[in-house]
Amino acid sequence: MAGAATAFGSAQIARAADPTRYGEQPLKLGTDRDGIRYIPRGYQEGVPMPLVLMLHGAGGTGRGVGYTFEIADDLGIIVLAPDSRDEATWDMLLRGFGDDVEFIGAALKDTYARCAIDRKRMAIAGHSDGASYALSLGLGTGETFGCVMAFSPGVMQPVEVHGKPRIFISHGVSDPVMPIEVTSRQFVPRLRKLGYDVTYREYEGRHGVPPAVVREGFKWFVA
Repeated sequence: MAGAATAFGSAQIARAADPTRYGEQPLKLGTDRDGIRYIPRGYQEGVPMPLVLMLHGAGGTGRGVGYTFEIADDLGIIVLAPDSRDEATWDMLLRGFGDDVEFIGAALKDTYARCAIDRKRMAIAGHSDGASYALSLGLGTGETFGCVMAFSPGVMQPVEVHGKPRIFISHGVSDPVMPIEVTSRQFVPRLRKLGYDVTYREYEGRHGVPPAVVREGFKWFVA
């Protein structure tokens, strides 16, 4: 992960090859694994808009975060949803930060070129393994991502820390996949002790994330 914060923060804005289109679009940066960029209905050329880098769970792709697109329309948020390079999950959970960080950097650079992004209103988010990745990478890229949203994270393993992002964590109290007692109920006190501003939401449920909780997190981000 070394240098990730610098790479994300200094990505140069290239000239966009195509005009911005609304709705769901492939990134066209990969071959068998690529990703999705969602441009909300309210987007206006040249008017900076918040961005959420939304990371899928294990075995998924960017298309799996489509449940956020209606929320993005309602709140005026661009959603960037890359695919992990390995079809199993994100690199940090397999062998350490590497190819996924590079691909995310390329996807951000391409999005900066094609869309007007409010660089002071960017969040990294995810569910399950995506939440673990968002939380771990987000703590190391806090100067780029001012907010982190982790929906049912199982791991918090940053290699380095930069900045002090605001953090939203949610977790189902009956989660059998990422048991709450050894995950979020451990992470939240640790982060608060380190001086992070953490909003924590527990809910009745298992490993899936309720739409209302996702909406709550997104509204927290843009508030």
